[in-house]
Amino acid sequence: MQLPTSNELPVNLLAACFNNTTSTYKFYWLLAILQEVEKNHLVIPKRNLFARMISNAWFTVNYFHVSFGKQDWIQETIQFVNTVEKIPIDEKQASVFHKLSTTTNKTTESKLWHFNKNVPHWFLSPWFAKKDKNDIYRLSKSFSENCLYALHDDTIEIHPLWGNYLLANARMLKDFCVWNLALFLQSKNPNVPDIPNKLIKPAFRNSLNIQRTKYWDVVLKELGSVPCIYTGDALTIGNYAVEHFIPYHFVSHDLIWNLIPANKLFNSSKSDKLPPMDLYFNPFYDLQKTAFDIIRTKSPNNKLLEDYLTIFPDLTTHFSKEKFRESIQPLITIASNNGFEFLTLDKKSIR
Repeated sequence: MQLPTSNELPVNLLAACFNNTTSTYKFYWLLAILQEVEKNHLVIPKRNLFARMISNAWFTVNYFHVSFGKQDWIQETIQFVNTVEKIPIDEKQASVFHKLSTTTNKTTESKLWHFNKNVPHWFLSPWFAKKDKNDIYRLSKSFSENCLYALHDDTIEIHPLWGNYLLANARMLKDFCVWNLALFLQSKNPNVPDIPNKLIKPAFRNSLNIQRTKYWDVVLKELGSVPCIYTGDALTIGNYAVEHFIPYHFVSHDLIWNLIPANKLFNSSKSDKLPPMDLYFNPFYDLQKTAFDIIRTKSPNNKLLEDYLTIFPDLTTHFSKEKFRESIQPLITIASNNGFEFLTLDKKSIR
């Protein structure tokens, strides 16, 4: 993906900011700058930029548990702020930014200002090759080399020509940042599915009404009821929740092979917990297999059956328990390694 060209500015140097990237700082720094420029701010408090860096990454770290790497200060700062500032993990980005940009907690402020040690001046290194921090600060103040911004103690000042460029191309520049950030994080999380959709909190979750009415209601109509694999309660049409066996927060999809009916209260309590495979895989598989056979017989053209193709390339072959387990077990393991906790509720505790 290429950046929009300019006859007046060295756009190639802006693109070069992301060469040899070893952390997420540069991506979130430019995203923060773009957000401020879109508000017509050309003199920007560094505190605001640091707060935006954290708020932009808040959802990715807290909600989807995507790893930024052990040395990444953004992830560590978010985990700290989570504890100190008591901000909900699924809080809106604007609310997180407001809290962090106005907090008077000295430790939180110190965590934010840690980014000032390297991020603002090293981002300008393509304009000032082989210069040290003091030289970059000094040279940037006169916009030497048509650099992106001037560095001051508490603020940055966007070069007027760059301000026009950033504002005119903000959407494409954001896409450039998010795309390259996704590639970077995918390299750090090679087995985590759908990284791009874990970078920005969606406005709303997809409804599972089709999966309910076109699939599980058909199964329940045929059987009358099925037992909840977690509680043993009889589930009937209109009296169940559609539940993600592997948490949505990890897989970020609604494919039918990961969805089962469950006790409504249990589904709320389970949240994004992982089901222990030794306890729940066999009943999960049995329910999936029964449902698959019913739908294939009663509704052979049901589009939801195609969801199983990601596990079974040929749906006419045996619906193998071993193949199902081989597909699900690694996802459970990776999710656990990324910080998702296992379910510990007793089966009878919610009856």
